[in-house]
Amino acid sequence: KTVAGEAAIPTPADPALIKALARAFRYQRLLDEGRYASITEMAEAERIERGYLGGLLRLTLLAPDIVQAIIDGHQVEAITLPRLLEPFPLKWSAQRDSVEHA
Repeated sequence: KTVAGEAAIPTPADPALIKALARAFRYQRLLDEGRYASITEMAEAERIERGYLGGLLRLTLLAPDIVQAIIDGHQVEAITLPRLLEPFPLKWSAQRDSVEHA
C-alpha cells in the first residue's frame, strides 16, 4: 500500500493478540489430541479460569483472514483482545461485518 506515493509502514502485530491466538490454538490442539477430556479438566491442569479458557478457545473460530490480519499486524483498531474475548458471530461473513462496522 502507498500513501501519497510513499510505502505504508506496517503496523507491528499486537503481542497480546498474538499470544492469545497462539495459546488458543495450542489449547485446542491439546483437546483434539485427547490430552484433556474437557475444558474444565484443562483449566484446572493449566491453572486458568475456565471462563477465560473458553473465551480463548473461541478465538480458534475466527475467520482465517481475520487471524492472518492479526498476525500480520493489519487488523482494524476495533479488534482488541478484550473485544475478541466477548461472544462474536460464528459465521465468518458476520465476523467480517461486525469488524467493519465497529
